[in-house]
Amino acid sequence: MRERGFNGFSYANVAAELGVTSATVHYHFPAKAELGEALITRDTERFADALATIHAGAPGTQAKLAAFAGLYADRLNARGVCLCAVLVAEYETLSEPMRRAIDRLFTDSEEWLATVLQQGREDGSLCFEASPRDVAGTIIGGLLGAMLLARSNDDVNRFRSAASLLLATVAG
Repeated sequence: MRERGFNGFSYANVAAELGVTSATVHYHFPAKAELGEALITRDTERFADALATIHAGAPGTQAKLAAFAGLYADRLNARGVCLCAVLVAEYETLSEPMRRAIDRLFTDSEEWLATVLQQGREDGSLCFEASPRDVAGTIIGGLLGAMLLARSNDDVNRFRSAASLLLATVAG
């Protein structure tokens, strides 16, 4: 799905990747949308764990923001992109449960990021005019766009440059 999108992959692709038969994949996920939802849910849980690790370990809000952007860079370094970045382009063609799962991931990410931004505003380490929620949405949108551009150019440094500039806009 990361390479071809939801509408461009098949059970045969998944089976080949896992070294099993297509029937095995069908057994566990009778509908392709169920498989898609399970993959989004898995990514959401992994992302939430990563955010909890950042929250517990990164010293200060600017370090948390850098670590947040680093999650996207790590995916690019692994020669991939965020699953939801790929799927959001196909959003209108996805099942309602898949759309809800994508929405949940973005909502959770925005809420986490908005909390960090608000903390930074309060402690003076960050400076911005808009609401923390709006800034969080802008940062996430900018990171996703930078990720897709970097992927199309096969240039992780392009992402890193864009992410640095984006985060500099809120530095205090």
